[in-house]
Amino acid sequence: MFSQSIAAFLFASASLVSCGQQQAPAGDNSLINWNDSLTPEEYRVLRQCGTEAPFTGEYWDHHEHGVYTCAGCGSPLFNSSTKFESGSGWPSFFDVIDQSSIDTKEDVQFGMRRIELVCHQCQGHLGHVFSDGPPPHGLRYCINSISLDFSQGDSISPSQKTSNKK
Repeated sequence: MFSQSIAAFLFASASLVSCGQQQAPAGDNSLINWNDSLTPEEYRVLRQCGTEAPFTGEYWDHHEHGVYTCAGCGSPLFNSSTKFESGSGWPSFFDVIDQSSIDTKEDVQFGMRRIELVCHQCQGHLGHVFSDGPPPHGLRYCINSISLDFSQGDSISPSQKTSNKK
């Protein structure tokens, strides 16, 4: 029942813009030349709402202790303690580090209605959230590995939060 309430909240709070229809980054990152700061595959997924093939990404079977950050801007998104084996072929988490670090949008591509997840800081496409996850919230944050970077340990240094990679 609780997971249904959370899923209903996510659907209600999602904007009416589908994945790929609004590409403008938010905040200070609006001046970033994404072609220069991302690899071509990162650009395809983060800026054009692409998806990597299941069971191919760097982090789907990754088990180190640390923090997963946005590959576009370095914002901390997920702690490894919330990662679980979903069998989907993509990294899956049952919670985020901070709810304000991820925005949701309604995604109606491919004849499906899903909730897209984007980084709040740079509006990079991360993946989708589904209501078939484990307790305590019943959510599965299904994330493209290419949308993530990883830092071992318990925290992210200030320089790691703002770095862009190529």
